[in-house]
Amino acid sequence: MGISKTLLLGLKADDFRHPLDLQATNSLKQIPGLDIAVRSLMGNLAEQFFYLRNIASSILVSEKQLPELHKLLLEACQILDLEPPQLYVQQNPVPNAYTFAMRGKQPFIVLHTSLIELLTPQEIQAVIAHELGHLKCEHGVYLTMVNIMVLAAGLLPNWGVVIAQSLQNRMLEWLRCAELSCDRAALLATQKPEIVMSVLMKLAGGSPTLAPQLNLEAFIEQARAYEAINDSELGQMLKSAQIQQLTHPLPVLRAQEIDRWSSSQEYHHLLAQAQKGEQKGQGRWRNW
Repeated sequence: MGISKTLLLGLKADDFRHPLDLQATNSLKQIPGLDIAVRSLMGNLAEQFFYLRNIASSILVSEKQLPELHKLLLEACQILDLEPPQLYVQQNPVPNAYTFAMRGKQPFIVLHTSLIELLTPQEIQAVIAHELGHLKCEHGVYLTMVNIMVLAAGLLPNWGVVIAQSLQNRMLEWLRCAELSCDRAALLATQKPEIVMSVLMKLAGGSPTLAPQLNLEAFIEQARAYEAINDSELGQMLKSAQIQQLTHPLPVLRAQEIDRWSSSQEYHHLLAQAQKGEQKGQGRWRNW
């Protein structure tokens, strides 16, 4: 892309994983048999279902098909030290992207056409890198479980619904935490916090017409104003109620987290270690 970036060879998920993600993941691992149940009962079926769906009704990105998007994928994978998954483009009026990696055999990312139309190439790469973060952090099993719980809740008897709802709430809480790790992966791939925050701003209130008019600095100020609501007990209670059934943290909260992490010693240490590795010509890091 003509922009010098630091290539993070040997990058591990725990190098950038958000503490809330780690805490929520460890909590889910305490549920007996959850991983095994999802992998054994839904693994093959889900993989085949989504693979056939994508091949039949989406566009598979490659060197021959939408090569610029393919290049964005390969560059992000190179920076994050990850094998490239399949990338599909799907016609859909709702700006969105998602990842599937049940058993790691056929991981893939799907981008909606409306999302591509809304974003710049660098912002699209940030979205791709966010989805790669799910693969890097091995979120696949629990991502699938969230969807299973949403579908199954209405099929269970009343007593089962209560149990399912409780588990579903835990899964949604985990997913919101996991998204924060993936936003960090997007930052590591783009290495410009303003790109990641611009994506969040456009997802909050953008359109192909409005996007060029949006002011990122004003959006960051908005994110900081949202944080200030924590000063009151009522504000904290309303915030908690607002996000309880959401699959993603609120855009302003995600922007605030990226703004904070991009200024942290942890983030700059990762990049500094990479640059030292390049200077020495060895080790797990080098520049691209």
